[in-house]
Amino acid sequence: MLLDERARARLLGHPGARAGAVIVAALVLFAALGPALSSHDPTASDFVRGAAPDTHTPVGPSFEFLLGTDRLFRDQLARLAYGARLSLLIAFAATAIACVLGAAVGIVAGYFEGSRGVTVPWPAIAGGALSIAAAIGDHAAFAWTAAGAGGALSIAGAMLGAARLQGGVRVNADVALMRLVDVGLAFPFLLLVMAVAAALDRTTVTSILVVLGCTGWLGTARIVRAKTMQVRALDFVTASRALGQGTARILVRHVLPSIAGPLAAIATVSVAQMILAETALSYLGAGIAPPTPTWGRMLFEGQDYYATAPWLVIAPAAAIFAAVLGFHLLGEGLRDALDPREARR
Repeated sequence: MLLDERARARLLGHPGARAGAVIVAALVLFAALGPALSSHDPTASDFVRGAAPDTHTPVGPSFEFLLGTDRLFRDQLARLAYGARLSLLIAFAATAIACVLGAAVGIVAGYFEGSRGVTVPWPAIAGGALSIAAAIGDHAAFAWTAAGAGGALSIAGAMLGAARLQGGVRVNADVALMRLVDVGLAFPFLLLVMAVAAALDRTTVTSILVVLGCTGWLGTARIVRAKTMQVRALDFVTASRALGQGTARILVRHVLPSIAGPLAAIATVSVAQMILAETALSYLGAGIAPPTPTWGRMLFEGQDYYATAPWLVIAPAAAIFAAVLGFHLLGEGLRDALDPREARR
């Protein structure tokens, strides 16, 4: 279990965690039931009831439109609810991808930290390089030639390695994976996501959540690595190795359950970060294309009317603020409940 009895007591007694849980629950209910509160289509314009008769401007909050209408006379409440569904779907799915990748990389890197590694012969390295070149080669003849050379050199490298001939590079899993993480962290997260999203022919919900998930695991990997190094030094892991258990069994049966609690806290905070990232992409025009309602797009479309129709800015801004605040408070509460220093008090 992620939380024992004392951790659950600390979580329930944490005021921030309680407030965050209430906000998150309200957000989920709004996303699920919000569209039922309005009979209007979130993408359809109502030029009769949604526009003021004299000024032909969006109408404000009323019984007919609880949050008013936008600049195209569409129901703001319906659009906000559907935007909540998209934001939560993308945030949860992207967080799941990021946590799986980050946990896998972090556990492997942390468990093998300090090990001697293995020697990879030079022909195998050259074979891998040519295989990559074959994958990205534009010319068909070059691609086939590089692929064949890469495969031949890879086989030769395996044969040379089996014969224990000299020459090659000693590769350590921890060093290789962490240098990959360092390279990824060297790029600004939002800029990297925007570049990948802009390179896609058509931005969809699936492409957005995959891009966010595949670029958001780097920080998780570093934290999981540190936790894995702590767990690796514990007695029950040492005893498992002494009893002859395999590495995969130790990682799955012992290390992964021990870091599941901190990973849950990281994932909760990551949901808030994914919501912000998706909102920023939509605001900057690199997200899901209109007329699909998203919070970032709604904020962008309403910013020119903040003086005459402030509800166009207040509604999406309040939703974004509440979502990020709720998940952050809940994640902080989980972190405090699972912190070993709190457990000894």
